[in-house]
Amino acid sequence: MSKTTYHPETLAVHAGQPVHGDPATNARAVPVYRTTAYNFRDSRHGADLFALRELGNIYARLMNPTNDVLAARLAALEGGAAAQTLASGTAAIYFTITNIARAGDEIVAAANLYGGTFSQFDAILPNVGIKVNFTPVNDFAAVEAAINDRTRLIFIESVGNPALDIADIEGYAALARKHRLPLVVDATFTPPPLLRPIAHGANLVIHSLSKWIGGHGAGIGGVVVDAGNFDWSDPKFALYNEPDRGYHGLRFAHDLPEPLRPIAFSLRLLTVGIRNQGPTLAPDAAWIFLQGVESLPLRIARHSENALAVATWLQRHPKVAWVRYPSLTQPELAAKYLPDGAGGVVVFGVKGGAAAARRVTDAANGDIFSILANVGDAKSLIIHPASTTHSQLSDEDLLKGGVRPELIRLSIGIEHIDDILGALDRALAAA
Repeated sequence: MSKTTYHPETLAVHAGQPVHGDPATNARAVPVYRTTAYNFRDSRHGADLFALRELGNIYARLMNPTNDVLAARLAALEGGAAAQTLASGTAAIYFTITNIARAGDEIVAAANLYGGTFSQFDAILPNVGIKVNFTPVNDFAAVEAAINDRTRLIFIESVGNPALDIADIEGYAALARKHRLPLVVDATFTPPPLLRPIAHGANLVIHSLSKWIGGHGAGIGGVVVDAGNFDWSDPKFALYNEPDRGYHGLRFAHDLPEPLRPIAFSLRLLTVGIRNQGPTLAPDAAWIFLQGVESLPLRIARHSENALAVATWLQRHPKVAWVRYPSLTQPELAAKYLPDGAGGVVVFGVKGGAAAARRVTDAANGDIFSILANVGDAKSLIIHPASTTHSQLSDEDLLKGGVRPELIRLSIGIEHIDDILGALDRALAAA
C-alpha cells in the first residue's frame, strides 16, 4: 500500500499485502503457505538471515508469509511498528513477560484479570522466579507503592474480564514513563477500531486472536504488537543489554542495525522466544484470522450496538440485581477511551445468587445462546464464570477480580437484537 494514511476499515482489508496481490503468485487473496523451511540463495544469504543483517524467511517455526500478512495488518490497525503472532493469546502473554523479565525480577499487574492470566501470574510465573504484585485496577497509589528496583513492566487489561472495569491507560502510561517501565495492555476485549492503546501511551498490545479479531470461534491464536516506542537500553533490562546466550551473544538493545533497534522487543520475541521455545501460530490458523480481520470493523460495531441494547434492557428486568457494561458503569472513561462502542460483553447478576445464575445459564443454552468458555464469536454466548473460567481462583481472589457468585457473562453476537432479547427473557423466566 502507499504511504497514505488509511482508515481502519481500509487497513483491515488491505494492510500487510500489496494491492496487486501475493508477490510470488499474484494471487489477490492471501495464500496459505504450508511449508516447513525456505531455500536460501546461497550460504551467505542464510548467514545474513540468521545474523539479522537481512530480514527474510528461514524456518516455519520463526516465520511464514501468511502469518507475516496477519502480523503486519494487526500492527497497522494498532498503530504499531511490528507484531508477532503466537499459538494462543495465553502464549502471547507468557512470552511477552518472559521476553522482558527473568528470575529475580518482578512485575506489577492489575488484579481484575481473566482467570487464566491470573493463574499464570499467581501460580506459574513464580515457579520461574518472577514475582507478580497485584494491585486494584486504577489505584495508582497502590501501583506506585508496588514498583521497586526489580520491577520490569506494568500489565493491565483494557477492559477486565469479566468485571468489565475500564483501565485508565493514560494514568498507567504516565507511571510507566516515570519509572522507565514498559506498559503492556491486553486489549482483547477492545479490538481496533474501538481502542488503540498505543495512542494512549502503551508500549505493547496483546490480543487473543480467537476472540473478536477471528470472530467466528474457528481458531486459537495470539498476537503481540510492538509500538516501537520503548528504550530497552536501560541497564535494568538485562535481557536486552547483556549478551544473549540464546542468540549468539547478541545484545538486542545495542547490536541490531539502527533501523531495527526500535523493535528490539519484537525481534527478540521472534528469535529467542518463538524460535527456541516454539509457540508458533500455524499458517492455516493465520489464514482463518485474516478472514475475520477483514470484517472486524463492521462486526465490532454491531457487537457493541447489540451489547448496549442488552445491558439497557437488563437494567429494567425485575429478576436482575445489577448490570455492568463499560459505557453505563464508567461513562467518563468510556467516553475517553471507547467513544465508538464499548465492546460485546455484558455481565449481570441474577437475584437468587449462584444457583439462580446457573439456572438462567442452562435455560439460555440452545436458545440462540451457547454455553461456551469463549467470547467474541459472531454467535451469542453465555457462561457462569465463578464455576468455570475463574473456578481455580480462591473466594477472596474471585471477589478481588469482581467475579461474584451470581455473575453471568454474556458475549453478545451479531444476531438480530429482538431475537437476542427474546432468548434472554425466556432464560430469565427460569431464575
